[in-house]
Amino acid sequence: MSPSDIGITDRNRSVSPAVGVVLLVAITVVIAGVVAASVGAWSLPSPGPNAAFALAVETDGTVTIEHVAGDPIDVEELAVTVEVDGEPLAHQPPVPFVGATGFENAPSGPFNAATESRWTTGERATFVVASTNEPTIEAGDEVTVRLAVDGRTVATLEATAT
Repeated sequence: MSPSDIGITDRNRSVSPAVGVVLLVAITVVIAGVVAASVGAWSLPSPGPNAAFALAVETDGTVTIEHVAGDPIDVEELAVTVEVDGEPLAHQPPVPFVGATGFENAPSGPFNAATESRWTTGERATFVVASTNEPTIEAGDEVTVRLAVDGRTVATLEATAT
């Protein structure tokens, strides 16, 4: 039995590769559309503020941080962590604040709750770690201060207490 006996002709056989090519192109277009849609749905987290700071620490517990350059920082969204020789303070500064456990008096600058919460270039924030806060700051201690906004570290500062 020949192909022409059952109704298959050369004309019918040439349609098969053309249909296969069309189907492959259609599948490729659909896959490309799905990939493009899923990539378009991704959202990258915002990098947060970009700023530079300087740190000075005195043996009486005074910690001064100067905003040297960069984006303004909203102090109400800021978390400050202080370590002395690698050991975190028992009580961290809850910025902004006015009187807090582990700290003497009220801080100055944008860390003070009575001032504007926007910390801009050229401004200094100062707080004094109380002698009741452990560990205490003594001459030669390495003090590390981490500043974070929305859980993202903005700066890690280190200074030796003088």
